[in-house]
Parts: sequence; C-alpha cells; structure tokens
Amino acid sequence: MAKTLKFVYVVILFISIFLVLTVYDSKYFQIASPCVNDKDCPRFKNNNVRCRKGFCVNLCN
Repeated sequence: MAKTLKFVYVVILFISIFLVLTVYDSKYFQIASPCVNDKDCPRFKNNNVRCRKGFCVNLCN
C-alpha cells in the first residue's frame, strides 16, 4: 500500500512539473522584445510577428 501511494505521489509530481514547464514555454508568456522595424523581430513558422509601438507583437490573436 505504501509503495502504491509513493508511486501515485511521484506521478502527480512529474505531471505537475511537466504542466508548469509547458505553460512557462507558452508563447503568451514570452516577454516582447524591443524593435525599430519588422526585421528586428524574431521569425517564427507563421511569420505574423510585427513591430508595433516599439515591441514585437504576434498578430495571430
């Protein structure tokens, strides 16, 4: 019984760590980098990142 409880605890711990890392790596929580024009912004697969008011903004939203 104690081994089963430890196993469940470890599984919950790893799943919660995975979820925290997934949310942290999400594009919505990235800090916008300063820019002067559109070429200063990093390129992604969708190429919808543009320079607006001095910061790189994703235009997908």
